[in-house]
Amino acid sequence: MTIHAGGQVYPVLRIFSHGFEVDKERTPRLRGLVDIYDGPQQLARALVVVTAESAEARRYEFKRTTPAVSDPPPVDFVR
Repeated sequence: MTIHAGGQVYPVLRIFSHGFEVDKERTPRLRGLVDIYDGPQQLARALVVVTAESAEARRYEFKRTTPAVSDPPPVDFVR
């Protein structure tokens, strides 16, 4: 799993239903919208905030998440 933010990609240490944890040394302090990927597949876009820090990790919680849409958008005409 990875987090994409500001044109950069950061590995996820742990992911939870309400947030995720990243390596504090390899990841800058994230803020705002991030994209969550599992390999090449986008899972969601989330608005995140920092909730805890330890010596090695920084934990974020989702304020809002929107699942990524894998289906094509609906059309407004008959095919």
